[in-house]
Amino acid sequence: MTVPLRHFLVGIGLLCGALLVGIGLVVDAVPGLGGLVHVHLFLVGWVCVTIMGAMTQFVPVWSGTTLRSRRLASAQLALVGGGLLGFATALALGRLGWLAGFGAVMLLGFWAFVYNLGRTLATVAEFDATERHFVVALACFAVLTGLGVLLAADLGSGLLADLGVSHAGVRGAHVTLGVFGAVLTTIYGALYQLGTMFTQTELRGIDHRLRAVEEVGHPVGVVALAGGRLVGATALARVGAALVLLAALGFAVVLARRLVEMRVERTPMHTRYAVVALALGAWVATAAPAWLRAPLAPEHVLGGPGGAPLLLLGVVGFVIFGTLYHIVPFVVWVERYSDRLGFEAVPMVDDLYADRLAAADGTLLFAGTALLVAADVAADAAGTALAVGLPGVALVGLTLVTLGVAVFAANALLVIRRHSPGTLARVAFGRPGARRAVGGGVIDGAEKGESVDAADGE
Repeated sequence: MTVPLRHFLVGIGLLCGALLVGIGLVVDAVPGLGGLVHVHLFLVGWVCVTIMGAMTQFVPVWSGTTLRSRRLASAQLALVGGGLLGFATALALGRLGWLAGFGAVMLLGFWAFVYNLGRTLATVAEFDATERHFVVALACFAVLTGLGVLLAADLGSGLLADLGVSHAGVRGAHVTLGVFGAVLTTIYGALYQLGTMFTQTELRGIDHRLRAVEEVGHPVGVVALAGGRLVGATALARVGAALVLLAALGFAVVLARRLVEMRVERTPMHTRYAVVALALGAWVATAAPAWLRAPLAPEHVLGGPGGAPLLLLGVVGFVIFGTLYHIVPFVVWVERYSDRLGFEAVPMVDDLYADRLAAADGTLLFAGTALLVAADVAADAAGTALAVGLPGVALVGLTLVTLGVAVFAANALLVIRRHSPGTLARVAFGRPGARRAVGGGVIDGAEKGESVDAADGE
């Protein structure tokens, strides 16, 4: 229990840091390369760390196998988290010579994650759609982190000029493989499982054809878009962009159909997944003109006007928040209540969190994201940077998102504090918790809290 939950807690903490830096950027109060600090705390610190924790917990469950190594799962968090904090500090202080060293520490953490999950998946006889997506995502993680270290070294020494490639080209490929290759591919793969499981529906009819288009078009498109941006080939990048957009639109339709046909009572997770389907469709509509016209333009790296907040918050953010509204209570419920089922009354998974807090954070996150999208669109129309063009709207939007994250974090922490068999300190820091009485017996947090895999592979 502690390994994935620790990833989630660290991720939420880094997200709060990213949002505070974002607010500081709007009011011009962040020193050094604050924009890069904001981006890395958000994407690496929150998105990637959360994905690492979720995949470490659920790949063995989905695939019916055993996690290769629990030690590596713990080490990956320490390496990525520690390297990221050092990296962000170096950017804020303008110490560019430090970047390659801290980048290498993060690289070790990500490659430990790729190795651990890769060896875990290697034991599976035949891959399903989810596992195929995860293999592609792991390959993207391996490559994009290597490119990231090259970029960090180039900032401090001009290394890329000697290799015959431009910093802008490598950066474009790095971002493309990160956001679309690693993150979005993981989301697609996970939601093929979660979207059907949590709606009690099955893919049928056109869903299968759309999935086939996405499963081929998305990875091919990501590679083409990243390669085109790397070498400056506009035609190649344009083909890749078209495939990524087509795959995203198809997936949005599949997800929307699952939600329309769902056979269970709606939960905060379903509401957030509905936002994801809408945001993904809106992102395609805004990204298509910009990408097809100028796929290499730095301002179009994540799409057209409003594309960055639509994709990073409306799609990626709401997927993570929605999924965590099931994963965190579920992991805690399994550890605390599963062995009591049938012997006494136990709460349902969805009873563990506070409904009012869930409604509040959903409203704050949606309103804040909408304001950021509107500010970005208006700033682009005016030909100004977001922070210069509409600081008031952007500041309100970021503030609402930050409040929403704080409310969500409070809800998740209350679930762990009230229902976890171990102490909150044990979950957060790995310290042995006191033995607590549960149902007339005792559960040793130091033993029960270790159950991420059946056996430690190394």
